[in-house]
Amino acid sequence: VARNIVNWRHIFEQNWSQLGFGPMKIEVHGDQQVIEVEVRLPGIAPGAVRVELYADARNGSETVRQEMTRLRDLPGAPGGFYSATVSASRPAGDFTARVFPRFDGVSVPLEAGQILWQK
Repeated sequence: VARNIVNWRHIFEQNWSQLGFGPMKIEVHGDQQVIEVEVRLPGIAPGAVRVELYADARNGSETVRQEMTRLRDLPGAPGGFYSATVSASRPAGDFTARVFPRFDGVSVPLEAGQILWQK
């Protein structure tokens, strides 16, 4: 197990600087908004990361951490399109996407401190 964790961390150390986000697309459907974002993951398997929407607590609302679902691959590049549905009671501008390492039994950010923010 320890060797697997070390190998996993090594992959992130080698490839983290190449990760990135593309544009965010927002669609409002009644009281819900669907937010989709492109995530580039060169050298990193999609299952090795968690992509989520994040919004700070504001004006009496709670902090939002909503895991995004992988929809499809990026055409011709490693990564994918991710989507999450959140309440339209908060402006879409309150939300930002972020990606961070995922490995069962590893604590982020204590044992893997990388977190990439879209903005």
